[in-house]
Amino acid sequence: MRDPRLQKLAANLAGYSIDVQPGENVLIDMIGSERELAKCLVEEVAKRGGRPFVETSDRSVLRSLLMNATKEQMEVWADYDMRRMQAMQGYIAIRSGENVNELSDVPAEKMRLYEQIYRHPIHSEQRVKKTKWVVLRYPNSSMAQLANMSTEAFEDFYFDVCNLDYAKMDRAMEPLEALMNRTDKVRIVAPGTDLTFSIKGIGAKKCSGHRNIPDGEVFTAPVRDSVNGTIAYNTPSIYSGITFENIVFTFENGRIVKAESNDTQRLNEILDMDEGARYIGEFSIGFNPHILHPMKDILFDEKIAGSLHFTPGQAYEETDNGNRSSVHWDLVLIQRPEYGGGEIRFDDALIRKDGLFVIPELERLNPEHLK
Repeated sequence: MRDPRLQKLAANLAGYSIDVQPGENVLIDMIGSERELAKCLVEEVAKRGGRPFVETSDRSVLRSLLMNATKEQMEVWADYDMRRMQAMQGYIAIRSGENVNELSDVPAEKMRLYEQIYRHPIHSEQRVKKTKWVVLRYPNSSMAQLANMSTEAFEDFYFDVCNLDYAKMDRAMEPLEALMNRTDKVRIVAPGTDLTFSIKGIGAKKCSGHRNIPDGEVFTAPVRDSVNGTIAYNTPSIYSGITFENIVFTFENGRIVKAESNDTQRLNEILDMDEGARYIGEFSIGFNPHILHPMKDILFDEKIAGSLHFTPGQAYEETDNGNRSSVHWDLVLIQRPEYGGGEIRFDDALIRKDGLFVIPELERLNPEHLK
């Protein structure tokens, strides 16, 4: 007997998130050992007349592959996976796995090749820009541990978050999207943070369950050379299997000129991946009412109620500031009082204080209205 919450989630992913149409090819990409949700997705895609395809993989096997791969091997690997992605109209990724640090000891040069030859062309350029896609995690004991919860309590939390009424959230986002579309100057203030930039003419995009599950953000990007000041992130972040904490960036005319963290050397190696990695490709405001604390999983952490993320690297096509990079690293600052508080101002007007929206047209995005 399948968990009805899984069936509901699969139906939402195939129907609401990517809206599978008859005859469309959909790749279901399963990372980890979960199988029940993958089977539910196969059934839901087929039920809607789509053609499901399945890829299963494992992070520990990927580690061995990367440790031993040559540049020529990665090029062949990228070539055949690119041809498969080009044949797809839809993509659903379920990412689980037992060890979030599985890739932590892969040499930096191997990770650079993987990002530049494989992941960036196939995912950032082809999948993101040319398919209907949605990405989600699957609850397991490893995720529960990162969230400091029991496995059973985490599963309940997971389904509350993932099966939220995203259509209701979508309607509540409209005023924020409109406000960001007409805003020029942004100022962010928090402990250790005083940052200014422009978003004039970039545009904004609401995210309400069509690309990520869980969801709950509206994003744009800064004018590439407009960022000045300092931001001190207060949320741990895993990149290439390394946990980074206490990241602080200082900007001059858009460029990160100083970067520090618990592992400053590795942090700067990532930022030196290419020229665009030291510029920002996304600014986003998060407000999922069920997600309150970091769990070292960016699909959850970037949606934390009262948060924002400010992302080094590649800009999205919908809100394009021209920045290009093989890096896209969502780093999160939480501004609720228990995390030090903070303010967001648009054109000198206060729009959010200590994680809560303070102008009437945005109040429907506060937690009590979204649950």
